[in-house]
Amino acid sequence: MGCDNVVVLNGPRMDAFSRFSRSSAVPPVFAMSRGYNSATLIERLLGPDSSATTEQNSFEGIVGCSTGLRAVLDQLRTVAPTDSTVLIEGETGTGKELIARAIHGRSRRQTNPFVKMNCAAIPKELLESEIFGHEKGAFTGAVSRRIGRFEAAHRGTLFLDEIGDMPLELQAKLLRVLQEQEFERVGSTSTQRVSVRVIAATNHDLDRLVFEKQFRSDLYYRLNVFPIFVPPLRDRREDIPMLVAHFVNTYGQRMDKRIEKIPSDAMEALLRYDWPGNIRELQNFVERSVILTTGSVLNPPVSELRTRRDFAKPATMEDCEREHILKAVQETNWVIAGPHGAAARLGLARSTLMYRMRKLDIASKRPLPPSIDWSRDNGTPA
Repeated sequence: MGCDNVVVLNGPRMDAFSRFSRSSAVPPVFAMSRGYNSATLIERLLGPDSSATTEQNSFEGIVGCSTGLRAVLDQLRTVAPTDSTVLIEGETGTGKELIARAIHGRSRRQTNPFVKMNCAAIPKELLESEIFGHEKGAFTGAVSRRIGRFEAAHRGTLFLDEIGDMPLELQAKLLRVLQEQEFERVGSTSTQRVSVRVIAATNHDLDRLVFEKQFRSDLYYRLNVFPIFVPPLRDRREDIPMLVAHFVNTYGQRMDKRIEKIPSDAMEALLRYDWPGNIRELQNFVERSVILTTGSVLNPPVSELRTRRDFAKPATMEDCEREHILKAVQETNWVIAGPHGAAARLGLARSTLMYRMRKLDIASKRPLPPSIDWSRDNGTPA
């Protein structure tokens, strides 16, 4: 049996959930010598009309039935009807923008604009003008008045992607808008008032950036009213079969190809791979697979995945830090303090190291010695 009832966020079966068998790494529905009929799978997973949505119950483009995704959607349903600021955290390619759009789509602002801005994609010298707008003559090249993203999102939602890359000098101005819902265009003394809900997203560890004074703590607390963490695809592998079927269906229709089977050995390879680029990487891989397919059986280049795994590096800076700290504490036999402890080896204060270990969930790898009193330090960096 496979996903008999699913969460499919672009189809009619919205609120049902399912479990894959936990006794096998590969869902039994794919453990077939001749593969599985993808068209039947798509119909079972996405419903007979996979393009259908309901006005009240659609989450645009999100597909999955894993425990991790279900937890995210539960949080989404809870916060969407409010006007509270939301901070979406997760690795690149996990679908943070889709989560933001789903929140907007379930809010009271759904009939008003959803405006997005990538803070990392706009040059630093233009970012203030993009956010707040400018008056004619405010700077060289400002030949006319231009409204910014906040004004464009009036009565709607502003999605600030890669918020961790916003320059420090602009963070104070953003904090004021979040608190007061007012600002001035560049080159103007006239105050503009708006009603905007802000949803921010980042693939950075903002806690760490605050600790390193690269991100304002007051802005972080204002953004972190309702945090949502989107887990990486490697932590919700049971979503991979549905995502593959969804993308095969999507690209098959675009390329006018009828792909009816997904070989079970290919699906096993997709389930084993860690997908450091997450859903975006999987989507691109399936698109390439559909291009390479000439018959009715999907022909994915699984040898590429083995090559990628051989040369795989930690996906994020957080992974590198976790690996570095874990190596140090293991080499010191989990001794944290003292001249020969892990803290001294890493050049950190004892309390700082303990804080990072708790943040990175290293403490759970092995029970710490009884002499370490976590409650006394309370995980607070020195």
